[in-house]
Amino acid sequence: MRKASALIVTAGLVMTALTACAVPGTAGTSCETAATSGAASALISTSGDFGSAPDVSFPTPLKSSTTQRTQIIEGSGEKLEAGQMISAFMTMYNGTTGAAIQQAPFDGSVAFPIALADTTLPGIVAGLLCAREGERIAVVISPDDGFGPAGGSEQLQLGTTDAVVVVVDIVKAYLPRADGANQIVANGLPSVVLDENGVPGIVVPNGDAPTTLEMGVLKQGAGDKVKEGSTVTVNLAGVLWKEKTSFVSTWTNGSPVQMVPNAVIPGLATALIGQTVGSQIVAVIPPDQAYGDAVDATIPAGSTLVFVVDILGVD
Repeated sequence: MRKASALIVTAGLVMTALTACAVPGTAGTSCETAATSGAASALISTSGDFGSAPDVSFPTPLKSSTTQRTQIIEGSGEKLEAGQMISAFMTMYNGTTGAAIQQAPFDGSVAFPIALADTTLPGIVAGLLCAREGERIAVVISPDDGFGPAGGSEQLQLGTTDAVVVVVDIVKAYLPRADGANQIVANGLPSVVLDENGVPGIVVPNGDAPTTLEMGVLKQGAGDKVKEGSTVTVNLAGVLWKEKTSFVSTWTNGSPVQMVPNAVIPGLATALIGQTVGSQIVAVIPPDQAYGDAVDATIPAGSTLVFVVDILGVD
């Protein structure tokens, strides 16, 4: 049994690699096609409590043609879904050499945000899907589900045939969708129709756009309140009032995003602050609280914007 070595690479480098090398098609994964325990993942041994730095050992070289995962510490709550956002502590190793690619500090200061979506490495998605908050799992990512034929990179020191060993503590699971109680919304606001997966369709009424900020709560959540300096995890969709065309959708892009209200356009910040996790809101934002006369590739000057936002979590 060889003890994994302690080479540490910055978290930013690793997380960039986890997203940059992702390939399409993972977000449709279900529990039936998620990674399961196998001979390779069962060889990974860890010690230490959840949330503390694990002592990780495995025989080298550790190879697998499929991605496998083994539960080490049991979690609780609902199973993670495709498209969901989590935060996690993660240690990552080269399965061939045992060298550490990245080791989280496990001190509460840094937890990686990870989207179980097409924007993330397929092996990470398969390894985490259907796990639970509070769970520690060991994952062996096959080369095909990892960094592909080109290998990782010189910086990550991964070859084309190297499996990646990952030990993950799932610190927090954000809501997969707004789950609050349905509310009656005032007339005149855009109507919102949800499909079976909770993806909104926005119908903008005919007529002139309002000249002041207008908003309504479509679902009233019971979670924590959003504050000015909160990091808020959301799904959102945006439509131009006049053109009635979409200019942004995280549902279409495949994963939620995180934002701080005091760093976004004023109208969206006002709409978010004071709302609760689990809520879904609709907001109509006039130009003077949006982008004004600025021109963007997808937003003409002087545009009134319509946003629908699912508030999935705050930190």
